[in-house]
Amino acid sequence: MDKFLQAAIEEAKQGLKEGGIPIGSVLVHNGKIIGRGHNRRIQKGSCVLHGEMDALENAGRQTAQTYKECVIYTTLSPCAMCSGAILLYGIPKVIIGENKTFLGEEQLLKSRGIEILVVNNKECIQMMKSFIEKNPTLWNEDIGV
Repeated sequence: MDKFLQAAIEEAKQGLKEGGIPIGSVLVHNGKIIGRGHNRRIQKGSCVLHGEMDALENAGRQTAQTYKECVIYTTLSPCAMCSGAILLYGIPKVIIGENKTFLGEEQLLKSRGIEILVVNNKECIQMMKSFIEKNPTLWNEDIGV
């Protein structure tokens, strides 16, 4: 398995261990993780700390050129908010662990020239299926339902 997707999965597991939603992400620049994060909406009482947003926040301020050379890995298809951040910063490639439990804004990203690769990793799918079954209210809150 891709070591960067594995790092995103480890972030998702950390989020679950903290009592949160198991979605993880890493931002990679030139083969090196510069930001990692996981969904921390519950843990931080936040309305915006999805996995991708946490990874971007933890990467700190970067130059526009740096973002244009990055790949963002996420265990779950990015929602509208996270897709907006990907577009805003011009991150050209998104590698998605799975989109079976939730299909985010992949078509929007593709329409704007972002390269999308969905790997449908079994561990990502099972982790989300299990979480959604056990915590439907928290899940619906997270995706704005």
